[in-house]
Formats: sequence, structure tokens, C-alpha cells
Amino acid sequence: MKILAVDSCSNVATCALCVDEKLVAEVVLNDKKTHSVKLLPQIECMLKMADVDITQIDYFAVSCGPGSFTGQRIGIATVKGLAHAQNKPCIGVSSLEALAYNVPLTPYQVCPIMDARRQQVYTATFKNLDRIKPDRAISLAKLLEEVDGQDTVFLGDGVDAFRDIIKETLGSYAHFPPLHLMHLRASSVAALASVHIKNGNTADVHSLEPLYLRLSQAERERLERSKGK
Repeated sequence: MKILAVDSCSNVATCALCVDEKLVAEVVLNDKKTHSVKLLPQIECMLKMADVDITQIDYFAVSCGPGSFTGQRIGIATVKGLAHAQNKPCIGVSSLEALAYNVPLTPYQVCPIMDARRQQVYTATFKNLDRIKPDRAISLAKLLEEVDGQDTVFLGDGVDAFRDIIKETLGSYAHFPPLHLMHLRASSVAALASVHIKNGNTADVHSLEPLYLRLSQAERERLERSKGK
């Protein structure tokens, strides 16, 4: 079984190839470049180096969000296009749950956070990969109030923005993984996708959709303008 996994929900653009639960190849770019320009060449280069043709892929996996609205759409559109061309199934996974797969073996609860702007984060909570809290968008202050007094591992691009606040608020209860596990990796998307496949949770190009937890900035501004009339 060959899984091609993709993520572009944040500043990181990443793809991975897993064959029979073995990680064969992975590319991670965290350079804030336009994912629409970088992602397909990454995939093409990775498959070429792994000597695997796109026609040999059995499943196409992608993180559907939450995260950057534009990034979500790029990743999903890429996977939809590839899966449609090969007439193969898709698997959409939560970007937050995939982040938790970066650190599966820890005695602490794991709290992925992605910067949602305006002092808010997209977040969920896991323990030994079991979900404790659902994917949601809440204020950073409320999240820190909830986890205060509990050893918690934080990871995701929200750490880049809020590490100092987290450390100041939680002190020794705040923990952070090493650099190579801090951001979402396509290999984690593939690992989570393999669980979905075993459980029969696959999709097609028509049912695969982004996970939005709140309105986009443009939609919020339009709503505010309409209220002001």
C-alpha cells in the first residue's frame, strides 16, 4: 500500500511517501514561499528520487485544516487533482491531530496550536493520541487557563508566535518538542491516514473539503460592513 501525503496548512509545505507503513521519502520546506508554486514540484521531485510513479499511489492523503485558509485550499486542490487523475481515493485528516502524531509517546497531554491571529489559536488536546478536546478556535488566554497546572506539550506554528507568553503563564508545566518535531510533517499525515484507511474512513474528490473553524478575514469584514449599514 502506497500513501502520498501532503500538508500546506501553515508556513510549512511538506509531502511524504509511505509504502506498507514504511516512510520512504519526505520533503519539508519551511521558507514561507508560495505553496501554490512549491508543492507540486516537491511532490514530483520526491517521487522521482524514490523511483515511484504517481500511477502506483494507492491513496492520497491531505490535512484539511484548520490552518491558513489559502494553504488549506492549495493542499486539498492538489490532492483532489492527483486523486481524480488516477481515480484513487483520498483521506482528509485534521491538521491538529496530525501534529499530535509528531509526539505520540509522552506522559504529558499534547496541545497542538496554530496561530489564528487576533490572539486566538486553533487547538485541540490529546493524550497518547486519544482525543480529549475537539478542534476549535479559542483565545490563547482561555486555552492557557484551561491547561494551567497540567504538564502540556505545545507544538505547531502557534508556538512561534506565543512561546514567551506560554512559558511566562505556565512555567514548568509548559513543554516544547525539539525543532524537527515542532511543525506539521507529511509523514504524520500519512501515519494518521493509515489509521483512517484501516477503519474504512476514506473519501473521494467530491467529498473532500477544508475544515474551517471560523470565518475568513474577508468574510468577517464583509459581515462587519453589513452590520454597520
